[in-house]
Amino acid sequence: MPHPDAASPTPAPTPGAVVTGADSGIGRAVAVRLAADGMDIGITWHTDEAGARQTAEEVRAHGRRAHVARLDLTDLPRAADVIDRIAEDLGRIDVLVNNAGTGTATPFLDLGLATVREVLDVDLVGPFLCSQRAARRMIAQGEGGRIVNITSVHEHQPRVGAAPYCAAKGGLGLLTQVMALELAEHGITVNSVAPGEIGTPMTGQEDNDVRRTPRPGVPLGRPGDAREVAAVVAFLAGRDSSYVTGASWAVDGGMLRMGPMAGSHLESDAWRRP
Repeated sequence: MPHPDAASPTPAPTPGAVVTGADSGIGRAVAVRLAADGMDIGITWHTDEAGARQTAEEVRAHGRRAHVARLDLTDLPRAADVIDRIAEDLGRIDVLVNNAGTGTATPFLDLGLATVREVLDVDLVGPFLCSQRAARRMIAQGEGGRIVNITSVHEHQPRVGAAPYCAAKGGLGLLTQVMALELAEHGITVNSVAPGEIGTPMTGQEDNDVRRTPRPGVPLGRPGDAREVAAVVAFLAGRDSSYVTGASWAVDGGMLRMGPMAGSHLESDAWRRP
């Protein structure tokens, strides 16, 4: 038993995580899962403040602190200031999940420059700048950290009608690998998570039971649930992934494995249209 005059050990600080685009879908599921794992959470939103507030309530239900801020990744480089502000509110930042994203369903020949720039800014340049801010703080803290970039199966394979989206996600995948190499000496791991079709507002399936939605072209036969993506992110954000960096984790029900099979079994030219 310690002497009554002995100084008690300083408790370890609560880890802080920032999840961009956490007002719904995958971002909300990730924020809530990380809160359940014992982290205080910074939540960003772009257009759905009410959704972000709902996420915050779910985080607080796990006994963790939540800070909410608006993040507009078309307003660069100023938008990245939000990462610093949230880190100050949380007291530290140990995890950054770059989840905010956008896309388009426009044929290549019909794309305008403004659309291309918007998608690239939100899906690639924004995560680049946000990661710089987070990494600098992690290095200053001296305890390492975790950065997880939410990409897409289209980090690896193309989709008709999604030229800037695929370019951005492919670029974010390679950026992830460069960051992993450069930040490893500081104890910061960097990985990407590449979801397939997930039941979220972005796919118009937020309220659907994904286990009852048939997808014959996906080996597991259904879309994914946002919580299934969050479980992989939580692993990459936690202690058990300490020797994992520079990797891309597909959460797609086997979709990426279907290239040749899909090519040999399609029965019409419908795939040529977005």
